[in-house]
Amino acid sequence: MTNRHPHRRRTAATWLRALAACAVAPLCALATALPAGAAVPPADAAVPAATAASPARQLTLPVPSGRHHVGAVPLHLVDRSRPGPWQPGQKYRELMITVYYPTTRTTHHPPAPYMLPAAATHFDQVTANDYLGMDLPVGRADWAGTVTHVATGAPVAAGRSGHLPVVLYSPGLGEPRTWGTTLAADLAGHGYVVVTVDNTYESPEVQFPNGTLATMSPPADPDAYVRKSLAIRVADTSFVLDQLQSLDSGRNPDADGRRLPDGLAGALDLSEVGMFGHSMGGTAAAQAMDADHRIAAGINMDGNLTNIDGSLMPVAQHGLDRPFLLLGKDGDTDTGPGWQAFRAHTPGWTRQLTLRGSEHASFTDAEALLPQLHLPCSVRTADLGTISPTTAIRTNEAYVSAYFDHWLRGGSGELLEGPSAKYPDMMFVN
Repeated sequence: MTNRHPHRRRTAATWLRALAACAVAPLCALATALPAGAAVPPADAAVPAATAASPARQLTLPVPSGRHHVGAVPLHLVDRSRPGPWQPGQKYRELMITVYYPTTRTTHHPPAPYMLPAAATHFDQVTANDYLGMDLPVGRADWAGTVTHVATGAPVAAGRSGHLPVVLYSPGLGEPRTWGTTLAADLAGHGYVVVTVDNTYESPEVQFPNGTLATMSPPADPDAYVRKSLAIRVADTSFVLDQLQSLDSGRNPDADGRRLPDGLAGALDLSEVGMFGHSMGGTAAAQAMDADHRIAAGINMDGNLTNIDGSLMPVAQHGLDRPFLLLGKDGDTDTGPGWQAFRAHTPGWTRQLTLRGSEHASFTDAEALLPQLHLPCSVRTADLGTISPTTAIRTNEAYVSAYFDHWLRGGSGELLEGPSAKYPDMMFVN
């Protein structure tokens, strides 16, 4: 396939190499189907070769494993205390977030879209290949029509105490917030409010309610860009927490005044917040925890703690005094000594785990969606490694929920203490 933006792709590849663990040569293995109900066909099923006239394939995310159904609402937030940091002349900082939560009633509430139409088109034509580095044929997938198993605007099911713990999700560089829907929805189904955040003009595409599409503008200096991006993400995270506190007190923070789901105000437990992220989103989780003590526990899924120039990021130099989990792909993680330094300098609880047979994208929706496109084996394994999609998804879900159950709800945390016979593909790193 011919790359339409060769310069942009080379730049994006540089960033991704700097922020992800170095790739190892994978072995070719066939992916297996997801559990019943997920509607994901086997990756080795026979399908006709794609042609220009072939219809886009409708994709399906896994059904969340929790006991609750899941609802969601997108919110348009405007920070009038900060000018837009990426584009000249922007008076305010604008963000889009999605709030996922447990619900018991989905009837008469439409399915939540995976991507809005303009964002889906940009993701298909630019992001998937130029930013995420995946060799996907344009037009093969119906990204806007992907089935999410999430209901828009459904009423909120309150927790046992009337309050639901809150967890933030930060996507990787070049990834939209929707690329973490599998884990976000699954955690919501276990009784959490999960808030996914797009960092506008750093996210590859953000579609606002009026149809405006804000896209990423890659700069020439990756090191300066990454440092600036992380600082902005930290500020964005604190702003989102402020807005969630305002929402919980009864004010609608949506800039367009759209109605909030019944029961959302007053249902959030913001006394101790969790945060997790993939790639640079995992880096941002560590940096945000360092800056904002409202965040009580975090997870970094395969994100660097080493700067592009080889120096340690500040959080790796002094660690954290609160629990933090490092969850890495198989093979080398980080592009320098960041993870090792962070563990050595952290006085709080920390663990490092490795998902055997995984690759950098195995912690994202790529693990659920790419096998449905019946791509060549070499493409699948380069992006996802040799672990089966079912195993990767269910193992990630189990450890993310066990981690936040332990640190935000006082659960046993047994799964975090050592290898598990139930999840043999998760390896503990000494």
